Amino acid sequence: MEENTKSKQTQDPLAHYDEQPASKREKGLMLAMVVVLVAVCALAVIGFLTLTPEPDTVQGQGEATEIRISGKLPGRVADIYVTEGQMVHAGDTLVHIHSSVMDAKLAQASAMEDAAAAANRKVDAGTRSQIINSAYDVYQQAGAARGIAEKTYQRMSNLYDKGVISAQKRDEAKAAYDAAVAGENAAKSQWELAKSGAQQEDKQAARAMVNVARGGVREAGAILEDQYLLAPCDGRITVIYPHVSELVMTGAPIMTLQQDDAYMVFNVRETLLKDIRVGSKLRVKIPALDREAVVTVYYIQDMGSYANWQATKATGSYDSRTFEIKARPDSPIDGFLPGMSVIYLGVDKKK
Repeated sequence: MEENTKSKQTQDPLAHYDEQPASKREKGLMLAMVVVLVAVCALAVIGFLTLTPEPDTVQGQGEATEIRISGKLPGRVADIYVTEGQMVHAGDTLVHIHSSVMDAKLAQASAMEDAAAAANRKVDAGTRSQIINSAYDVYQQAGAARGIAEKTYQRMSNLYDKGVISAQKRDEAKAAYDAAVAGENAAKSQWELAKSGAQQEDKQAARAMVNVARGGVREAGAILEDQYLLAPCDGRITVIYPHVSELVMTGAPIMTLQQDDAYMVFNVRETLLKDIRVGSKLRVKIPALDREAVVTVYYIQDMGSYANWQATKATGSYDSRTFEIKARPDSPIDGFLPGMSVIYLGVDKKK
């Protein structure tokens, strides 16, 4: 028992001396961690105070006016004279559309015009001379008969006054004379009608039919004018929709013509518009060409509520509307094509 007590007494001082270095190591480690944490916080504060956010990048793209080539003539594509990517000039023939139906309608309208014109000439020419002469002869015969009947009636009246004939004979002569006068008047009317020809209303109706027939010819001709479609302006053929021998309907697009009027389109928040007006000069960069250029704004328009930039805070901010800006290069940019990306750099301060 005494030996055990002595061994414990000899071990306790050693354990006391071993615990002191461990406590010092722990304190040193804690101090190092605190120093590192303070350094990190200091760097974070310095970075927050000195770091400035990069400005928002406004990216647009190149555009160009596109024209859909189409016509009024429904038919079959007979020939296509251009290819995709080809440059054309105003007035160049692009495509030929054939329609046998419209050819037949034009022939029918032309025949109707000829028939109406012939009827109109007949009405304008009036009654033929043979008919007029015949009506005149009938009128002359009726006049002669009226003269004989008049003389007979006068004789019968004289004889009746002398008591030679009865009143019945005189009345018969008077009736014959009245009939002769009526016959002469009727013959004269027929002769005058033959001389004057058709009535004015008939002539107007005949001329109206000619105009209707001519209108049908012009309508068919106007539609057939689109059997050969021409380029309305200079540009490049970008898309051809049908192939040769395919049927196309009225107004169906045949091809797309892209004009050589490249411009740029940007969608920007209204907070960036304080220095941008119609006519403002903007500096832009075209990454595909690795060059900068100056463009002039010619169009600014609100894009509507569907294109709003929504506020990220419930309070202290507001929804920012989006505006579309269009600008044209001040000078031609070699190699610039519609669809290329364009980066807005800022308002050009040079005067």
